[in-house]
Amino acid sequence: MRVITPSKILRTTSRMPVVSNTSPIWNLASIERLHLLRDQFRDVIIPEDVLAELRVGHDYPEMTRIQEAMNAGWIKVETVGNLSARQSLTLNLDRGEAAAIALAIEKDITGILMDEADGRAVAKAMGLKPIGALGVLLRAKREGRLPSLSDEMFRLRHEAGFFIAESLFQRLRKESGEA
Repeated sequence: MRVITPSKILRTTSRMPVVSNTSPIWNLASIERLHLLRDQFRDVIIPEDVLAELRVGHDYPEMTRIQEAMNAGWIKVETVGNLSARQSLTLNLDRGEAAAIALAIEKDITGILMDEADGRAVAKAMGLKPIGALGVLLRAKREGRLPSLSDEMFRLRHEAGFFIAESLFQRLRKESGEA
């Protein structure tokens, strides 16, 4: 299986539209870095299933931030037309991941925001180029939009409850020039 490193992904997604699963949006909103998606992608498109997952947290500040982005028009909600493709993908993935992959394929958008390993593997197998919250943060650091990738990864771990293996944490610190 071919491994796509964050640096390879970062070069291929600039200012293109991207379809997103729930976790990258929620996690970046949790650390108040949702705006980095607007900076890096022309449009962030989410399927209705992802919106439903996000709305489960309607009482949280993350949802307020996400709703502001939707009101501003750079996070857009769209319907998956190919329901059989979405349904087939739910055999191995959760509903939001399946809908995001199905919508990306349907709209011929290769960039997909996804953090979960299983979803990323399926997306890659279907010719998509996944990038997660960590890839977004790494790119922002390289572009000078973040003073410290380490601080943001620490916040993801402790404020959002986002798991980052220590080996990955250290590798990304090195890639960002912080180690």
